[in-house]
Amino acid sequence: MDQAEKVRTPSSWVVVGLDNGGTCNNATVLDATGQFLVNNLVENPSRVLDGPESAVEALADAFTGILELTSTPLSLVRAVGLDTPGPASAHGVISSKGATNFNQVSWHGFDIRGALEARLGLPVIYNNDGNAAALYAHHRHFGADAPEHSSVSAIVGTGLGGGVVEAGQVVRGAAGMAGELGHVQIPLHGVLEEGQPVPQCNCGFAGDVESIASLTGIKNNLLPYWLTRFPDHPLNDEPIAKAAKALRSYGEKDDALALAVFGQQAKAVGKLFTIAANFTDPSAYFLGGGVVEAAPHFRQWFLNSVREATELRDEQKAVATFALVPDRDMAGARGAAVAALNMVAV
Repeated sequence: MDQAEKVRTPSSWVVVGLDNGGTCNNATVLDATGQFLVNNLVENPSRVLDGPESAVEALADAFTGILELTSTPLSLVRAVGLDTPGPASAHGVISSKGATNFNQVSWHGFDIRGALEARLGLPVIYNNDGNAAALYAHHRHFGADAPEHSSVSAIVGTGLGGGVVEAGQVVRGAAGMAGELGHVQIPLHGVLEEGQPVPQCNCGFAGDVESIASLTGIKNNLLPYWLTRFPDHPLNDEPIAKAAKALRSYGEKDDALALAVFGQQAKAVGKLFTIAANFTDPSAYFLGGGVVEAAPHFRQWFLNSVREATELRDEQKAVATFALVPDRDMAGARGAAVAALNMVAV
């Protein structure tokens, strides 16, 4: 009997998780016992650049497709979890100034959660993508004990997302913007070299975590500086955006310039986690994003570097865990499904 067949009983039910990205949607199904019915990425084009109507229809296609793939009757679906990049409200309304992947005017202030709920005729539970990945990491790591623990996750990608989980639930905040860890300003002593310019973030802040620990931070701030220190490096011959994307492959080969850049990123995340330790004293610190996709030895080096840069008291060191967000690109959809399951299972 395969995994999907195990839940085919009259009393069974499921939730669907939908992860919306700039190019693709990823979908999954989670049954009432907490078992996922797919163990791989299931994607379709997200069509976000075509505007809200096309994007909502693409999400509906992802929903239909994952039910067909898992042979799940529509009647068994109790709710849908949705995540998108932010910023957006806790109820899934895209920022009035737009957001990552949602820069057309038609997206400004658009209620993507409500639109999908109306399209599907099912309850839709919303989280931003960083919160969804954080929730999945928390529940995957702690299992049945998830409600007894707290965690903080930093998701390093084009920007820096994240999430704070307390007693197994995402901390959303009054406006739904809690966990925007990328825009926490950190002390730069011990992070930057003497004479290195203070990194600037696209949000307007100077010296926040995203200005250092993100692909954008590499392109705008770190790599231009470090290329002046390594004038003979082959990346000097590449456009800066292309060089920034190529840097991880150099890091995997223990290239000195790349390790200097990623070492500064690890120190910045360590400063962030040090702040978190004094705010929430979490049980676990999770690291996700592009670094999780890297070669095993490199991602372990990066995680170790973050741990070394996080200043904890001895009592905290004795109980805290540092780990990578599991299941890579599936974490968003799985976290969205966990959020839906938590909502309907109470």
